[in-house]
Amino acid sequence: MNNEKINLKNRALIGLILIDTPHSALNNAGTSTDARTEILVEVKKIKVWGKEYPYVSGQAFRYWWRTALLSIKEWIPSPLTREEKIAYIAANPIKYEEDDVFGYMRAEKKGGKDITLTRVSPLKCSPLVSILSGVTATDMGVLSRQEGNPVPYYYQLYSTILKGIFSLHLEEVGKFYSKNRSGYKNLNEDLKNEALQKGAKEVDGIVYLKPEERIKRITDTIEVLPYLYGGAKQAVAHTDVSPKLIIMAVLSSPNPIFMNIVGEKEGKVIFNVEGFKQILKDYADKVLSPIFIGYRKGFLPNIEADIESLIEADIGSVKSNTTLKIEIVSPKDAVVKMSEWMKTNLKF
Repeated sequence: MNNEKINLKNRALIGLILIDTPHSALNNAGTSTDARTEILVEVKKIKVWGKEYPYVSGQAFRYWWRTALLSIKEWIPSPLTREEKIAYIAANPIKYEEDDVFGYMRAEKKGGKDITLTRVSPLKCSPLVSILSGVTATDMGVLSRQEGNPVPYYYQLYSTILKGIFSLHLEEVGKFYSKNRSGYKNLNEDLKNEALQKGAKEVDGIVYLKPEERIKRITDTIEVLPYLYGGAKQAVAHTDVSPKLIIMAVLSSPNPIFMNIVGEKEGKVIFNVEGFKQILKDYADKVLSPIFIGYRKGFLPNIEADIESLIEADIGSVKSNTTLKIEIVSPKDAVVKMSEWMKTNLKF
């Protein structure tokens, strides 16, 4: 690994997480009428090759992440404005970190002039989809707090492992455009001037926050991963949604290469060691950081030996000056080590 600080171009932190849901209903699809159960609250599911898989939407996943940032890193929430049939946030990525990292669309007109501001989110997330199928069950609850007949209700829950991927496009954090193009009209003149007054620089029409502020926003975003919380039905199906397996690396391209290395075989979750080695050989010249694997001991014990075997794996390289390093630690330590690596090696 080159020890010089890395100058970003199209770099991205890419990652995979697994969440253990032994008795959960973290994202519901609403109620349906069923002759057997009268009213049933269903979980969200997708169907693949005739099989159903519960999932948590990408929007919910991002909400958990944002909530953790507001709580733990004390980011100031972007204020919400409501007008008749529309609502929009401040769309001020200079003042509000969440507007920077999570993106926005603020459609407005003043005096007949379109002043819409939009920003593509540098943080991208997939839905959290069950690795296993056929894992839902129906339970019954009752409302019986006062005298009279109890009112029954029914709801679905599941016992499975949810898998998701994410990427954080590092160069885009703290970098703002003012082009008159969808997704690139991030700032108006007032916001640009606000940024410049706070020490930002403008180069070729692009505004860049101070490097230390950009790195702080990046590392803040990463550092809350072990503290994700949220989800529906927590009162009766309390679930720890912090990741039990995290795999992360910084690449010089945003490809989510870890997407398919965890899967299902004969009703069990498996870790595809040979697939993992193949991916790293194919992308060896794109991997800039160590590959940090955060694994919680005792979680899916059948894959523990497969994961630990990677320490001695002969990954190989396509460049003589590139050495791929794999570190296997706890989920929290993996996040801490990635944050420390970025603080040491990233520059803008």
